[in-house]
Amino acid sequence: MRRSSIAVLAAVTLSTALSAVPAQAGESAPGMANCTATACHFDLPPGTYDVKVLLGGSAESSTAITGETRRALLPETAAPAGERVARSFTVNVRTPEGEPTGATGTPGLDLTIGGSAPALADIRVTPARHARQIFLVGDSTVCDQPGDPYYGWGQQLPQYLRKGVSVANYADSGESTVTYLGNPQLWATVQPQIRRGDLVLIQLAHNDKTTDGATYRANLETLVAGVREQGGEPVLVTPIVRRWFNSDGTLNNGTALLVNGLGVDHPAVVRSVAAAEGVPLIDLTAESKALVESLGVEGSKSLYLYNEKRDNTHTSVRGATAYAELVRDELRAQGLVPEGLVRVG
Repeated sequence: MRRSSIAVLAAVTLSTALSAVPAQAGESAPGMANCTATACHFDLPPGTYDVKVLLGGSAESSTAITGETRRALLPETAAPAGERVARSFTVNVRTPEGEPTGATGTPGLDLTIGGSAPALADIRVTPARHARQIFLVGDSTVCDQPGDPYYGWGQQLPQYLRKGVSVANYADSGESTVTYLGNPQLWATVQPQIRRGDLVLIQLAHNDKTTDGATYRANLETLVAGVREQGGEPVLVTPIVRRWFNSDGTLNNGTALLVNGLGVDHPAVVRSVAAAEGVPLIDLTAESKALVESLGVEGSKSLYLYNEKRDNTHTSVRGATAYAELVRDELRAQGLVPEGLVRVG
């Protein structure tokens, strides 16, 4: 990452109006040093930053913001013609910017201005002083996927959090509890960054296909203890289901419910560890099962990459968004994130 002084960062302001909607007669849509009509780049070192945007233009607009490796940072937000709407969010800038074992990515903070009728009028980026971090420890169903049509639910989660909470997604494709603990780019990199009050959501199971029950349990306990050593709060998350239906339209089988070839029922072990260790539990297996079954064999295809890849494990943008919403709802319901810091509706 190229570095610049904090004093300079604190003063980064784009105060001249920038609109991606067509300029009206007699109006201009001026560009800025850091932004074009569709993107912004800030030359910042790794860290956590607050972003304040002013949305809207002379025409009715609707703007969404993504950033870094395709992270959803701000959901589509409407602004009536001639009005401005202010929104803020907190973003984690890191290297690599996506999967920990993936490509380094672009230095600094990159934002993409999208939506059905985007209009960015102003933007300000400053270092976050008291942000709470949500670290994600997981696999390919959670990670910041680098390319279409793949999306992880952790990639969609940031848009549901307001300024003051950021998501540091250290999920990585192909990882099991064994490999996540063993790779220095993963747990050994995440653990030292955890600060008192940070949340660490742990969803690892899909790749523990040959992990025996005792080892799987011990690995989860190691991760929980490691979070607590740093003063953080571990949250165990059962894995999302695979879209694997029985003839009666249910997902009551080992493939769907993450029971491995050794007979290890991963969700059951996660629930057991959570109960024994007094750890908050997000039962994403149960919630994703209910959602997939409610949509049925045909309707649930769009949650996964069945139509594109005949893939019943990895999620589309629709599926990742739906599962991120389930996680959001549980964070709010269990009081893990204060209500005022969660976006709903």
